[in-house]
Amino acid sequence: MLSKGDVLLIVDVQHDFLPGGALAVPNGDEVVPVLAQLARYAEQNGVPIVASRDWHPENHCSFTAQGGPWPPHCIADSEGASLDEDLQLPADVHIVDKATRPDADAYSAFEETGLDTWLRRRDVKRVVIGGLATEYCVLNTARDARTHGFDVTLLTDAIRAIDSSDGERAIDELRDLGADISESSAVLNDSL
Repeated sequence: MLSKGDVLLIVDVQHDFLPGGALAVPNGDEVVPVLAQLARYAEQNGVPIVASRDWHPENHCSFTAQGGPWPPHCIADSEGASLDEDLQLPADVHIVDKATRPDADAYSAFEETGLDTWLRRRDVKRVVIGGLATEYCVLNTARDARTHGFDVTLLTDAIRAIDSSDGERAIDELRDLGADISESSAVLNDSL
């Protein structure tokens, strides 16, 4: 269950990564109701919620026009960069913006954001993670959480991959790094 010492970390559930978006993750919308339920439960139990966002400048190095691999997506202050409203996140959600510089990409919510310090100030021991996409920002965020010494629970029903086999490899890597691979029911068990 989600309790004191935990944080719910929702990774990049933004319009551009959902169906119809500039860089849509297949079935990415399926994570939204799961994460919305988790967010309600976290809020009711006093567990902090963090939501990360890609927050790119228009000339970001990851975009094809600058020689990067991706189409333009999640441009700061655009509709595509907005978190999905159906998450129904509370007003006190802590937003972490990443990859905000034109010359540097960042797949992890920990990269140049100060998130590790923010979590330590709140005595967080375990990071419970869901979001998009499994083999990119979710993997790198969870990997960095482990590197910073946090326990990690990865919720398989709250993540989706761009490529399913790459997603499976990412889950295997995180398991090897000591992450707990579970489903949301494991952290909601006393509320069902």
